[in-house]
Amino acid sequence: MSEVLHPVANRFLAYIRLEKRYSVHTATAYQQDLSQFFIFLRSQYGDVSLSGISHSHVRTWLAWLMEEGMIAKSVNRKISTLKSFFKYALRHGEITTSPMTKVTAPKVGKRLPGFIDEKGMQAVEDNRSMRRGQEDTPIFTDDLEGKTHRMIFELLYHTGIRLSELINLRDRHVDTGNLTIKVLGKGNKERIIPISTLLRDAIGEYRAMRRKELAEYDKEVLLVNPRSGKKLYPRYVYNVVRGYLTDHQITTLSRRSPHVLRHTFATHLTNNGADLNAVKELLGHSSLASTQVYTHNSIEKLREAYRKAHPKGE
Repeated sequence: MSEVLHPVANRFLAYIRLEKRYSVHTATAYQQDLSQFFIFLRSQYGDVSLSGISHSHVRTWLAWLMEEGMIAKSVNRKISTLKSFFKYALRHGEITTSPMTKVTAPKVGKRLPGFIDEKGMQAVEDNRSMRRGQEDTPIFTDDLEGKTHRMIFELLYHTGIRLSELINLRDRHVDTGNLTIKVLGKGNKERIIPISTLLRDAIGEYRAMRRKELAEYDKEVLLVNPRSGKKLYPRYVYNVVRGYLTDHQITTLSRRSPHVLRHTFATHLTNNGADLNAVKELLGHSSLASTQVYTHNSIEKLREAYRKAHPKGE
């Protein structure tokens, strides 16, 4: 795709990968956004110099994206990409003004993050299915595969870490003595998350079975594939979480990704009175604004309690 990009765009992509150290996923998204923009620009306007790109060109592209059915949130991400790129070009003297100064982002409707209720997560903790007629059926088996899958759920729910943070969690970064784990988050920022004695004991059991069952395994990371002993990959974790939530009817949510467990962690904390700044630090958010969305879930819980309990609540 690099051949369709302006040379400055290629230098910008190298900059965010090598100097800013953005994740592979983020860098790929930036490249795709810029490629789409320059392909559209060439198809509609021919060869336009970098300094000749105006806000009208950008607005036309954004209007076309929305006409094609792209949601506002995705359009805003592309605007963010262009803003970063033209800011880079401006700083390096490639342009004198940015066309993004006259581009406004479309409004995004607020959507509350979906989460699993406490009853559902208690069923996971108790290892019992919620499927009707199968309440006595264990969710997880007692072999290494079952232990690994259970550890995925327990780490995601007990700590609120992201999928990428889970699969990259180093074995040596689990401090069972001090009941903490060290996590490498976005932008290579480290944070320390406390863990419970319950999670510590579960990790100990998992480690013991891992040593017993696997002759060879990746000793750098905490979680490994129970069959190959290699580091887990994102699709594996995604399939595990979605599969168990679906098969055992843990939730009615349509979205059943690992990120739902992160939302669940944060929502349960705020619902039970946790300080929002503490939740922000645990999640690794750079801004409190990102964490405040979970207060909406708390308000909804209060509203529901009011409706159910007050004589005139309806």
